[in-house]
This record gives sequence, structure tokens and C-alpha cells, in this order.
Amino acid sequence: MTTARRSEGRVWRVTPSEPTSRTRVKRLPERAIHDEDVITAIVDEALICHVGFIHDGYPVVIPTIHARSGDTLYFHGSPASRMLLDMKQGAEVCITVTLVDGLVMARAPFHSSMNYRSVVIFGAARFVDDPAEKETAFRLVTEHVAPGRWEDSRLPTAKETKGTAILAVSMAEASAKVRSGPPEDDAEDYDLPLWAGVVPLRMVADPPINDPALRVDVGVPGYLSDYKRPGQR
Repeated sequence: MTTARRSEGRVWRVTPSEPTSRTRVKRLPERAIHDEDVITAIVDEALICHVGFIHDGYPVVIPTIHARSGDTLYFHGSPASRMLLDMKQGAEVCITVTLVDGLVMARAPFHSSMNYRSVVIFGAARFVDDPAEKETAFRLVTEHVAPGRWEDSRLPTAKETKGTAILAVSMAEASAKVRSGPPEDDAEDYDLPLWAGVVPLRMVADPPINDPALRVDVGVPGYLSDYKRPGQR
């Protein structure tokens, strides 16, 4: 049964217990998660996503910045790019997001892995041409990277807005896949005199570096001097 719930003023529709043929995880299905809270948390923490589509019969994957509002994922690009030209025609896309949390060092390379959280989204891209929605999406993408930056910026001109394409994809057909915890070796390997475990990984920000072209004495804003990755704020 399809479930519906309110999320940030929109209706979120997913089928946690009934994944589609495209979102059903076949390889290591025990790692699959079809819960919208898990899916949105991963999407919100990631700084970029990868958009895959077919162009002139060839598969193409392009990294881009994204932002989420309810069950809609926005991403941007150049209006002249081949991706955006295809998207105007309502092309089907596959969007992936991946976060790496650690290196899993097993006793055998075959069982070595990574701890990760990933999301795959399938859907038709919608070209955003409504001015109000486009401005909102532009702001969301900016704030996704650095909350507070939109109000602390010279806002886009009409020319810049026209020169930036925004696309939207429903996240209704999405699934997550997660691995966590220690390595899982063969039983006979646990007695080997070899180190095994996890090397945790995390992304941290170094102190901001001033633009050499700064012409006025402007201090680093607080939202950047104490910057944290989305989802870790």
C-alpha cells in the first residue's frame, strides 16, 4: 500500500514495503532501506549528486549541486548543456547520492568494503520555468551548501537567473542502501594474525581562506568560520 505523509508542506508518497522494479535492491538486499526519513537524511547531508541519463544513445553521468524540498529534488546546470536540453524533453534520469563513512579492512581483500550510505532516485526531470519556483530552488541550492549565504550575497540578476537552468525530480521512486559496522570475515580467518577493523572517515572544513581580491576589511561570517557539512549542523 502506498503511504502518504506530510513533509515540509508537501505530500510525500513512497512505498516502503513495496519497492518498484527499479528500486528493488538485488545485490545484498539486506542493506536496502525504503524509509523516507533515511532517504531524505542521506540526500540532505550530501553536497553533490550524480545525474545519469541517455544522450544520443550513450549513457552520461554528470555531478551537480542539489537541494531538497519535501519530496522534490532540485538540481541546476547551464541551459546550453546537453543534459539540460534533454531534460526539457522530460528525460528519465537516475540520480545517485553517496556518503562514505569508513574503510572496512577485513582480513581477506574479498571481504574488505566501505561503510557507506547511498540513495538511488528514478524519475522524469521537470524543467522549472515558473519564476517563483525557480527563485525558491535557486535559494534552496545555495542554502543547502551554506545556510545563511543567500541573505549574505549579492542576489542573482535577471541575466544570471536566465543563464541558470533548474530541474526538479520527484523522489517518489527512491531507495537507500547502507552498510555499517565491522568487517565480516570467513570463520576460519578470525584466528589469523592480521589486523582488521574500520577506519572512520569524515569530511571536515579547514579555516576559510580570504579571496586575495578582497577590497574591504570583511570578517569571515560565522556560518563559514564554523562550517559543518549538511546533516551535521
